[in-house]
Amino acid sequence: MSLTEIPAAPAIDAYKHFVGKLSFEVDPADVAYAMKAGEVDFVLIDTRAKGHYTKSHLPGAVNVPETGITAEWLAEFPEDKLLVTYCWGPACNGSTKGAMKIAALGRQVKEMIGGFEYWVREGWQTEGKRPLDARVAQPAITDLGLFC
Repeated sequence: MSLTEIPAAPAIDAYKHFVGKLSFEVDPADVAYAMKAGEVDFVLIDTRAKGHYTKSHLPGAVNVPETGITAEWLAEFPEDKLLVTYCWGPACNGSTKGAMKIAALGRQVKEMIGGFEYWVREGWQTEGKRPLDARVAQPAITDLGLFC
């Protein structure tokens, strides 16, 4: 099948599709540039296990595995703040499950596509007991803790 065998959607339909898609997700660069500009009008939620979070996480992120997301836990955060979930990477759906629970509890949420893995691959700094700065030295895949 060729690329043009199925015609592209009309521009207005394409626009609606892509706006819809972006209403559900952000990417690591979106988050990093907002942080760099001091426009942190969101809360980063790391849905990985506590040990992995403690080792290394996105700056300012709070940790809660998706099983710990409750109305009581969410009450700690201002209702006007967007919540942004992330987990390991494309092969992990912890952030998707977390975002689903947050939405079910009536809060606005987006998922950071690519997760921790792509944050590091793009060279953004982390914090924790073993912070990574991939712009200085590309970490080995085992340093990322992707294999647990």
